[in-house]
Amino acid sequence: MQLNYKSISLPFEYPFTISNGRTKTHQPSLVVSLSLGNFTGFGEAPAIVYYDVTVEKMIEDLESKRAMVEKFALTDPARYWHYLHHLIPGSNFLIAALDIAGWDLYGNMKKKSLQSIWGISNQAGPKTDYTIGIDAATIMATKMRERDWPIYKIKVGTPEDLKLLSFLRTKSDKLFRVDANAGWTLDEALLIIPKLKELGVELIEQPLAKDNWEGMRILKEMNLIPLFADESCVTEKDVAKCALYFNGINIKLTKCGGITPARRMITEARSLGLQVMLGSMNESSVGSAALGQLHPLVDALDMDGPLLLEQDVATGLQYDNGLVIVSNQPGLGIHYTGIIKSEH
Repeated sequence: MQLNYKSISLPFEYPFTISNGRTKTHQPSLVVSLSLGNFTGFGEAPAIVYYDVTVEKMIEDLESKRAMVEKFALTDPARYWHYLHHLIPGSNFLIAALDIAGWDLYGNMKKKSLQSIWGISNQAGPKTDYTIGIDAATIMATKMRERDWPIYKIKVGTPEDLKLLSFLRTKSDKLFRVDANAGWTLDEALLIIPKLKELGVELIEQPLAKDNWEGMRILKEMNLIPLFADESCVTEKDVAKCALYFNGINIKLTKCGGITPARRMITEARSLGLQVMLGSMNESSVGSAALGQLHPLVDALDMDGPLLLEQDVATGLQYDNGLVIVSNQPGLGIHYTGIIKSEH
């Protein structure tokens, strides 16, 4: 196989703020391609400071293993993931990009969509939410008005959360989800969650710090609103423990290492009675298309990455009032619109 890659910076339509005051205007990301003959597959991994992942470090790791990455004879993408898992241990984001590219290449070679290869019918899955980052209440309400959507995921984690959500509820009767990004203490959560129940909040993502298991036990026993693990559920090894303290998990392809482990995580979560969400990390349509191929398998979807961007780098995904329309073209079903080439 021939490996190529490109560092990109995806501009957000609006500055994006989550708990602890973390704000971004652009999403740095690494797009990779794997080619074999006339066929090419694409993958993507965003750089996320919280996980100490940078594009520069991913490129460094990629270049150090380039010959071995290219050497593999792609006959089974799942075997390629295992190969990469041992070749680049601990580099889940980079492995995810290569795993996605491997699956896209494989689908293109077979002339089948990934859903077709996996035996998933191309049916309507759950609607995706649209994320509203932390801002002044009036600005958040304006964003909701400008993007009329059936489900909003509202970022919280400030001293004004209850006041903010109560105000937003007066401006919209649409479904609300809340994502605290580990921004609450247990005492804050105990106070806030009953109020969110009254406001009709559907689910809450990661209310407490990722390792506050005793706090999560207490919150789960309240049994008021489904609680979904995000920062607490990174890879496959976290699923079983999360089943004890959460009602659901948010699987993000870049965190867990790609499509291959995500499919196993969905299966395990189902066996443990967990609800499953697929989540975005602000990927373009390249990474988001991988979520799209899997989305009929899950209960909730946070696949709004391309909707948050001012510019995208691929076509093939469509959105219709929350519904995700995935192309039935081979592989991921996307067309990369930029020029991708090796920088070295």
